[in-house]
Amino acid sequence: MAERTQVQDVDRSLYDFTKSEEGYERYADGLTPEIVRSISAKKDEPEWMLQMRLDALETYQNLAMPANWGPDTSGLDMSHISTYVSPKTKQASNWEEVPEDIKDTFERLGIPQAERESLAGVGAQYDSEIVYHNMKEEMAKQGVVYTTIEDALHSEYEPLVKQYFGKLIPPRDHKFAALHYAVWSGGSFVYVPRGITVDYPLQSYFRLNAQGAGQFEHTLIICEDDTNLHFIEGCSAPKYYAANLHAGAVEIFVGNRSHMRYSTIENWSKNMFNLNTKRVTVGTDSQMEWISGSFGSHVSYLYPTSIMKGDRSSVEFTGITFAGQNQDLDTGCKVILQGADTTASVETKSISKDGGINTFRSSVVIGRKAERARASVSCSSLMLDDISRSDTIPAMDVRCGSAQVGHEATIGRISDDTILYLMSRGCSEEEARTMVVNGFANPVSKELPLEYAVEMNNLIKLEMEGAIG
Repeated sequence: MAERTQVQDVDRSLYDFTKSEEGYERYADGLTPEIVRSISAKKDEPEWMLQMRLDALETYQNLAMPANWGPDTSGLDMSHISTYVSPKTKQASNWEEVPEDIKDTFERLGIPQAERESLAGVGAQYDSEIVYHNMKEEMAKQGVVYTTIEDALHSEYEPLVKQYFGKLIPPRDHKFAALHYAVWSGGSFVYVPRGITVDYPLQSYFRLNAQGAGQFEHTLIICEDDTNLHFIEGCSAPKYYAANLHAGAVEIFVGNRSHMRYSTIENWSKNMFNLNTKRVTVGTDSQMEWISGSFGSHVSYLYPTSIMKGDRSSVEFTGITFAGQNQDLDTGCKVILQGADTTASVETKSISKDGGINTFRSSVVIGRKAERARASVSCSSLMLDDISRSDTIPAMDVRCGSAQVGHEATIGRISDDTILYLMSRGCSEEEARTMVVNGFANPVSKELPLEYAVEMNNLIKLEMEGAIG
């Protein structure tokens, strides 16, 4: 067999293009009360939101970095991060109204095509602001609201925003949550009234174009009883030699007898610190699904949390990460089972190459009243060389005697026998290795929306190119 060389880096030509920041509004680097007040004033926010920002800033300054959970973030220097960068354009509801350079960005990423073919609504954020937002008229007629947080704050939905904003993820949750609430900008507000099924997914896409900047969008989703919603989130950024930061937040409230699916593909560049926080609370007889793919970023800190309050509620978490050179992807999930007969199923896959580090962390908490609760956690890791690393760090806190909890973890490498067998059937070594990796990732990719499943398989194929010497 020919001698193998290192697997090449992914060809990120789809994502690694940049646009000029000429004419953009960019706040000074760092974090001060003046900057926070400027962001709030620019958005003409109510007094309660400004006060929440200032309180969060004080919390951020007083909280220590997380000590016992998460990766090393010492390379992040907020004094060199601008917390607000905005193109000088107004939000549009028609693609033709979006400035050409920004429109070209989203055209390259396939957003307009996806909207036309399979989505009920789209929000597109560029740096710190939403530049495009639209929803199909038939959904609006059913009472479904899909808009920006800023627009919701200036409408009849302000009381709903005030009622739910920051309630699931409080600013004191951790230092990066406090940072988020101090300087958040952009994001989506979704409200699905009782009894409504949203037939097609809603999607938000977040593009960070600026160098040495942060993106801090907030997504707030409220689904009343007897509803069904699929929300898709996509993220990307070009590669720079200065650190960028993503510290968004997602809060989801799911009522009784409802179904919610949240799908994410995060393909940030390898200079990104991705410090995102996501959390859902789920009512009686309801189902929550998380589908998560993490392929980019220098450091990831991502553990979606599910609070299963209602009896007979269930959560499924399916995730995949792909860590290459200079990547430390620390991901997983947290599950809190509080209701009787609640269930949790967690299945994750990780792939490591070129010295990349994958860490899977899970926290399963089963409360005293969670009679007959069941939780199953399974994580599998595939190592593509001898210099990469994969760790599994589970935590179980079980306070109910009738609960059933299981954890399984496996770490392996691609078998030479498997490669030889596939080559004997006419595959090149590169093709054989790609087939094995795709097969390993298939349980996750088959759960993704079609366009993202194709994107993930293409990313894996590109990662595997050049495997033959």
